[in-house]
Amino acid sequence: MTALPPLISSNAVQGAYRSSKAMVADATQNIEKTESKSFSEILQTAAAEAISNVHETEAVMQAGLQGTVNTQQIVEATMALESSVTVAVSVRDKFVAAYQEILRMPI
Repeated sequence: MTALPPLISSNAVQGAYRSSKAMVADATQNIEKTESKSFSEILQTAAAEAISNVHETEAVMQAGLQGTVNTQQIVEATMALESSVTVAVSVRDKFVAAYQEILRMPI
């Protein structure tokens, strides 16, 4: 017959639990609190970035017409603009759908 392994003492288990709890507490104390932004601030920032992207793309396209920028840079700028427009249209569609849901709610 094989011998059974010795049981772990409850003191050892409690000690391990306390040390792991202290490690978690130390980790959470080191986390810095960041300022939370409101939804309108986040939306305003996203809109400003999209508008900036449009202006940058227009500048690259004008430079391309003048021959100072190669075709690859024009294509990259156009793809970035397409991505921004797709996101803007998706957000608009979600806002319209949410507004329509609000209008359908009974008073």
